[in-house]
Parts: sequence; C-alpha cells; structure tokens
Amino acid sequence: MRVLVVGSGGREHALAWKLAQSPLLTELHVAPGNPGIAEVAECHPIRADDAEGVLGLSRSLGVDLVVIGPEAPLVIGLADALRRFGLLVFGPSAASARIEGSKGFAKDVMVSAGVPTAARLALARPPCVVKADGLAAGKGVFVCRTEDEVAEALRALRGVGSDVVVEELLDGPEVSLFALCDGSHAIPLVSAQDFKRAFDRDEGPNTGGMGAYAPVPGIAATEAEALVEQVHRPVLAELAKRGAPFVGLLYAGLMLADDGPRVLEFNCRFGDPETQVVLPLLESDLLALLAAASAGDLAGASPSFASSAATTVVLASGAYPEGSDRGSEITGVEDAEAGGALVFHAGTARHGDRLVTNGGRILAVTGLGETVAAARVAAYEAVGRVGFAGMRSRSDIAEAAAAGATLSLHASSEG
Repeated sequence: MRVLVVGSGGREHALAWKLAQSPLLTELHVAPGNPGIAEVAECHPIRADDAEGVLGLSRSLGVDLVVIGPEAPLVIGLADALRRFGLLVFGPSAASARIEGSKGFAKDVMVSAGVPTAARLALARPPCVVKADGLAAGKGVFVCRTEDEVAEALRALRGVGSDVVVEELLDGPEVSLFALCDGSHAIPLVSAQDFKRAFDRDEGPNTGGMGAYAPVPGIAATEAEALVEQVHRPVLAELAKRGAPFVGLLYAGLMLADDGPRVLEFNCRFGDPETQVVLPLLESDLLALLAAASAGDLAGASPSFASSAATTVVLASGAYPEGSDRGSEITGVEDAEAGGALVFHAGTARHGDRLVTNGGRILAVTGLGETVAAARVAAYEAVGRVGFAGMRSRSDIAEAAAAGATLSLHASSEG
C-alpha cells in the first residue's frame, strides 16, 4: 500500500516509524514531515491545513490510504475533501471531529449518550475549570481555585477570541485511552498517562504534553475494554445517530474520580505525546488496523501489545509553552538512539548538516523496559545524552507509577 501521513510533529514521526514496519507498505510519504520523519519516509513541503495541496499530492502519488495526524485539519474538513475524491482516509469528518473542535458540542453528545463527565456550570466561580470551547493546542484549560485565577483564565481566553465552557473541578488521576473506530466499532489500544503541566509536581501552565508512559498500572486490557464500553461506544453510537459516524482515532481523556471514571475531554486524533509510548508497545500491524478502520471493517479486530512498558520525556525550549526556539543546534540524538532509545522529532529542522530547534516541543525521547520503572530509567538516561540551548524537561514523568502506584476505575488511587 502507498500511504500518506499528514502532519509534522512527534505524533506523526511515531506514526510514520510504526507504519514503516508494515509488510503491507510499499511507499510511505509524509506532508510536510520533519527531519526525523525523513529518515523513514519521503517528505513533501505541503502544509497539513492545505487541503488542495494534500489532495493534489495524494492523487499524484496514487496513495491507497491517507492518515491525518493533527486535529486542526480534521476540524476544518480535510478528511471530507479527500473522501469526496474517493480516497481512503483514517480520520473523522468535520461533523464528527466537532467532538474535539467544540467543548460545548462534546458535552451535548456525552449527555445524550449517557457518558459520565464533569458537570457544566452556568457561572465561572471557583473552584471550577475554565476551557476554551475550540482548539487551543492543549493550552486552553485553566484550573481555577481562586477568583483571581478565574479572572486570569477569562482574560487569557478572551485574548484568543474563544468562547468559554465552565465545568466543575474534579480530583483524581488522569488516564488517556485511545480507541480505533470504523464508524460502528471501537477497539481499545493500551492505556497511557500524560503530563500536561509545564513543570515538575504538576505546576505551571498547561502544555501540549511534557511526557507520558504506558501502560497505566491498574488499567490493563480488561479495564480498557470496560472503559471503551462505558465511554467510547455510546459516543460512537450517538454520533452515528446524528449522521456523523466517527472513523479514526477517538481519544478519551479520563479522570478517575472517587465515584468512577468521568470524561474530561474527547480528542479526534492520536494524542501527543501518548502516541510515542502506545505505538512502540503495539505488536500488531498498524497499517492493517488503520486501513481496516478506514474501510469500516474493524469487526473482530484485536490488537496485541507487548507485555513491556514505555516512557517518553519531552524536551522543550526554555520559553515553552509561551514561546519557542529556532536555530539552536541539537546534539546527542544519535548517541541516545545508539543506547536503545527512540527519539521522535517534534520541532526540528535541518540547516545544512546541522539538526536545529524549530518549535516549542523539540523532541520526545522514549525509553523501553520490562516495567515502567525500567522504561523510565532508559528514557532519562537517553535524555542525558541530548542537548540544545535552553533545553528543558520535567524530571518526574512516570515517577509515581515507577514507584509502584496503581490506579483503579472505582477509586481515585491505590498503592
């Protein structure tokens, strides 16, 4: 199969890396890609949100499947534009991508589907969570425990011109759970936990994600299946009922509260950086799974996963999430990979023969091991080999899980 992946970040690098291993693959193309992706695929300088350019490229290459990585092109209808010309696409329509594109729409769908979620509040009064209704690259959520924090959240969201959704503040650990969907069926992947705050101990502003690990202790295959039955499948059925069947990756961000799991948000695509820990554990053929989902043929699919674990640590610019860095030389990537780590490029570029920074989140360094603790050690050992000016990372990714903490679907934590 000829495959085109759309996107340029760490998620797309992980997708390309895994797709390149498929025996079904004949050609792998990525638009626009990045220097890391260029090592496993042919990259094309077409933006992910350039529907006309992506369509033209797909037709000129004669691709058999298009895999859309980022949320923004999905929300504006890239999958629809490609399907109108008969292309097989892994990624939801604009109508079903509203599950991420509008927090208000997602709330309405969940209420109709009977899916447990945080209650929506009429007024922004602490304690509460204030969210941008639309896309905000993972940075549009504000946890407010004081009036000052509420005021700051409202100012920040007015500054980006976003409508606001206010919810009750829930307490408990968070879990990310992906499900492959073909419009009717939802098949769970391995559970993961990501770390959204910029700094250690979950301090600082929200980011697109500073690290992740998988699987989550206590959320094994049986628990993942139970969550998909409770959360993903009712939403899938509700979207189909509304004439917007969901084909692609439905990602639930869950809070494991004392009274059971609640959905914090849905995303309409693979998460970043969770993809960088989920896909290295996948033993099944990713291309076969994505093609089956895109063709509406996931019935009976049962992906297999390694019994090991993965931890990824994001290396960000010093100014992230407020700013980014461009042009600083990056060293040590080859050393990290020689030590057994996977290094997924997120914000990098080539200047001649030099690898340089080109964004906020620069690299995602993934370590593998028999346990989360071993994978964590491997990831941080590899991080120590990489360097660029102002490089910053959290030091506590997977720390609690490595120390033996487990989660439960029926209580906030154990262990």
